[in-house]
Amino acid sequence: MKYLILGAGGQLGQEWCHFLREKGIPFQAVTSAECDITKPADIDDFLDLVKPETIVNCAAYTKVDKAESEPERAFLVNGWAVGKLADACKSRGILLIHYSTDYVFAGSGDDAKSFPKGYAEDHLHAPINTYGASKADGERRLLESGCRFLLIRVAWLCGKYGPNFVKTMLRLGAEREELRVVADQRGAPSFTDNVVKNSHYLANLGLSGTWHVASEDVTTWYAFAAEALEMSGMKTRVIPITTDDFPTPALRPAYSRLDVRKLEELPGTDVESWKEGLRRMVGE
Repeated sequence: MKYLILGAGGQLGQEWCHFLREKGIPFQAVTSAECDITKPADIDDFLDLVKPETIVNCAAYTKVDKAESEPERAFLVNGWAVGKLADACKSRGILLIHYSTDYVFAGSGDDAKSFPKGYAEDHLHAPINTYGASKADGERRLLESGCRFLLIRVAWLCGKYGPNFVKTMLRLGAEREELRVVADQRGAPSFTDNVVKNSHYLANLGLSGTWHVASEDVTTWYAFAAEALEMSGMKTRVIPITTDDFPTPALRPAYSRLDVRKLEELPGTDVESWKEGLRRMVGE
């Protein structure tokens, strides 16, 4: 089997299945309910049965706010289980494609001045919430395993499958006359189809290591929402608010742009503006 997709029920998992099906590439996909990465014995049995060349791990604990009250679960799925999966891949010579997040970085407002192009792949971890810390733990365990891997960080992930910010804004925009959206958090969105396309390209080239796949430019949640509604032809009024106006259990980074120059400099990759990705997503 060429590919095994873990966590196939999520945004990226569904996008991977669509991509591979369109390309006619053999794969097997399982949801987290069908194959739980927190059970190493089950993973071992499954890998011995399927014998994949590449595993794409889309399984993750992604409830950012809930992670503050469920740290054990977040670290189990995003940290410990990733290490065990990496060990299983190393012992079998399997390439592991694993996804992480911009939330592994500090995201301070001052960093926007220090790193105007965003955080580079080798920037030090400094998460400010439990979710980010659990993903950073998974990255550390992956690197320490010695397996062959592609560690791909994404940010503000959205696409046509599964729930995400853009789809929420479009749904609420159809229900309400106005929306209040945070305008002092800045980042560069990742679109699932672009992430999968670039991930597959990197794997096909036989590359490994850490890569960032996100938009080439930066925006705010407010501007992102306003543009999505406008592209959809909605007249909903969008009102900018501050982070303090919308308190959440988990702290959010003020600046979490990912530097994508490493990807841009590789011939054949596809790095796009967030408006291009958003226009395509809204059209779909």
